[in-house]
Amino acid sequence: MNLQERSDLVLTFAQVLQANGQSTDETIAATERLGRSLGLSVSIIPRWGELQLQAEDGPVKLGSVKPADPTGVDMDRVASATRAIDEIGTGRLAPRAGAEAISTISRARSAPTWLFTLAAAAGAAALSVIFGVQHLPAVALIVVSAGLGAVLRRAVARYSTNTLLQPFCAAFVAGVIGAVAFRYDLSSSLRLVAVCPCMILVPGPHVLNGAMDLAAARVHLGAARLIYAGLVILAISAGLLVGLAILGVSLPVEAPGQPVPLWLDMIAAGVAVAAYSIFFSTPLRMLAWPVVVGTLAHALRWVALTIVGTDVTTGALIACLVVGLVLTPVARRYHMPFAAIGFAAVVSMMPGVYLFRMASGLLQLADSSKTTLDLLGGTISDGIIAATVILVMSAGLIVPRLATR
Repeated sequence: MNLQERSDLVLTFAQVLQANGQSTDETIAATERLGRSLGLSVSIIPRWGELQLQAEDGPVKLGSVKPADPTGVDMDRVASATRAIDEIGTGRLAPRAGAEAISTISRARSAPTWLFTLAAAAGAAALSVIFGVQHLPAVALIVVSAGLGAVLRRAVARYSTNTLLQPFCAAFVAGVIGAVAFRYDLSSSLRLVAVCPCMILVPGPHVLNGAMDLAAARVHLGAARLIYAGLVILAISAGLLVGLAILGVSLPVEAPGQPVPLWLDMIAAGVAVAAYSIFFSTPLRMLAWPVVVGTLAHALRWVALTIVGTDVTTGALIACLVVGLVLTPVARRYHMPFAAIGFAAVVSMMPGVYLFRMASGLLQLADSSKTTLDLLGGTISDGIIAATVILVMSAGLIVPRLATR
């Protein structure tokens, strides 16, 4: 292969990794490793929407650019691309065969709709258990709402490439069903029927990837990732609140959940982690690690909150530190993408309920007749807690990775 062909091969691998949720550090490391296998010295400059490659083969230099929108999360593609890079490096896969392989990988299908729907329903139900749902009819409505939202998301994806429209539609369905449930006394004051199907839509991997980019001083890319994640959260909040507003229902400013027994919290956490892994199209051979470690992390968080008496922020920090410390060496030892196993283990702890309550509080504050000190204080508190939890979760995952390096 000539210099142009080798450069294109490296850039195509980088494009697949970047567009499917791999962390930027791992994308750069993998493509540099592939470049060395092909006899090139390569430098990747990642930006939102594109990847720039500088390749050198002795005195000859070449630059090229490919589009790469990091809006997707498909860990099966990431794992397959990483495995192909390793096989090229060991000589088991010829470079030209590698070009055909990465073309096939980039077109690989995500989880089938029935499995995606089942994961959405199970994940939302598991989150409702973690937050203390008390009635089986409410759980049934959460399952139906999340399942309908998953089917709707896949249907919308066939007709529109707008990545914000899918979560908006799913959240709107959840809001309408949640409002009806509250009107007919099928949901408690916590509004879990409305909130839980929306919590599985929160773009945790994009938030965590953005934080990791900022920690590596990739300011433009990190800020762009966080802005995109913020837009998705805004679309979810808008869909939820519009659906609730149809019947005049809003989210309460009070405790977001009720305590549950440790054994129940651990089982529900394991189900939620498995559901998120399916959302990310994680290969089944990698599923055990995030489920086991995520369940352990949730147990430690439960102990911190219930027995020790810490706040939500400290509990999230402890859990994410454990996940980072355990799964960082595991990902390296078994050549698994950390984004596949690490993010799935903790993303169920993302403070979606606080973000939704903050958005609802801001809308209520816009109506001066509803403004009270409790509402104002609760809205500010929810926003601060959400921001702090996201910050400590990112730190819990990043610090062990930086330390091991």
